[in-house]
Amino acid sequence: MSFHLAVSMEKPVQHLALSDWKARVDRLRNVANARRADAFSTRNSSRMLRNETRIEGNWANYESKEALVVRISELDHWRELIAKTFGRLELEIVALREEKKAAENELDSQIRPLAVIAKVNSIRDGRLIPETTHDAPDTEIKNELYILENNQRLLKDRCQKAWEKLIRLEEVRFKIQRELANKQDTEDMDSALLALDRNSSNISFKPDPLRNPRECCSYEHWVEHAKNMKQLAENELADTAAIRDALFVCRQKSRDLLEAQRARTEYSLRKRIFLTQQAHNELEWQQLKMGDSIKELTCEIKSLEEALLSKTNVLKLAETRLETRAMRCITELCLDDPHQLLCKEVEKLREICRCLTNQVDDAKANFNLLSDHAKKIDEDLEHKKHSLMIDTEALQLHETLNEEEFAVLKDHNPCPQTDLNLELTRVQPDPRK
Repeated sequence: MSFHLAVSMEKPVQHLALSDWKARVDRLRNVANARRADAFSTRNSSRMLRNETRIEGNWANYESKEALVVRISELDHWRELIAKTFGRLELEIVALREEKKAAENELDSQIRPLAVIAKVNSIRDGRLIPETTHDAPDTEIKNELYILENNQRLLKDRCQKAWEKLIRLEEVRFKIQRELANKQDTEDMDSALLALDRNSSNISFKPDPLRNPRECCSYEHWVEHAKNMKQLAENELADTAAIRDALFVCRQKSRDLLEAQRARTEYSLRKRIFLTQQAHNELEWQQLKMGDSIKELTCEIKSLEEALLSKTNVLKLAETRLETRAMRCITELCLDDPHQLLCKEVEKLREICRCLTNQVDDAKANFNLLSDHAKKIDEDLEHKKHSLMIDTEALQLHETLNEEEFAVLKDHNPCPQTDLNLELTRVQPDPRK
């Protein structure tokens, strides 16, 4: 029996042991498991990162939006506060300007009374010397002139202060108006930014968005600036009402003082005219009585002269008789009763003539005194007439001021709406009122 050898053909490469093969498979399985675990971990971490970044991004966007909303609300709050102050500021400026205009009109309205008072004073200076006295109208006119000048000075000072206050208010109004415009622009800008989202077309990357803008300030400084602006307006508004009240009070007080002084002046002028007229009437009565006395005294002087003339002739007769009897013969010259009686008659007639002559001289002297005094009364009457004319003219000129004020009040209708309502409703006013 013969044996044949079996020949096997193998690939000439190194053969691995089964254990190595199994180890390789196990190693590949383990590596695959590790890689799948790493991939799972990566996917899980990526998912967690995406979720966390989405949540953080959403929260950051929400917080920024809420911050913008709060900021817009705060801007709107401050803008409303400052706008209210700005409205009050506008009203105060208008009211102060109107009050200042009224004060200036009052100041202008006192120009003519000043000229009228000066004219009245110059008219009264035209009185004649005996009638030029320091009387009550003179004092009251000077007081009225002083009140007018004092009122003008006070109104000028008040108007100057109001003008200065208006300048400060205009400056503050410009600042507040600019502040309101800035806050409105900022609010509009923040509102526009709040309306943006990630799908908006006008968003892009910026070179350096994290930089601090130039001339920026802190939030506390901004709040302090807003408070300061509001406080600035409040401080300017604090004394504006006082200035307006001062203007109104000064205007009303000047008008009241002037009206009261005007009434006193007119009363003193009327009283002076009454006293002058009373003195004029008294002098006219005295002039009439003096005329009657002069006429009676003239008649009496004529009667005295006639009596003196008659007594002179009687004296001539007695002296002639006495002288003729002295021419008797010597034997017949005796001091008899006719001689004695003739001597007594001559002496008595001479005494009568002397008394009559003295009485005539006294009467003529009294007549001269009466005539001189009558001339003085006539002159004083002329002075009184001239003074009455001057004072009457001054009073009429002074009363034109009241007529002008009455005309202004008559042209000014304080209740135009009431008249319009009466006309529309056809209601007739009560004639008894």
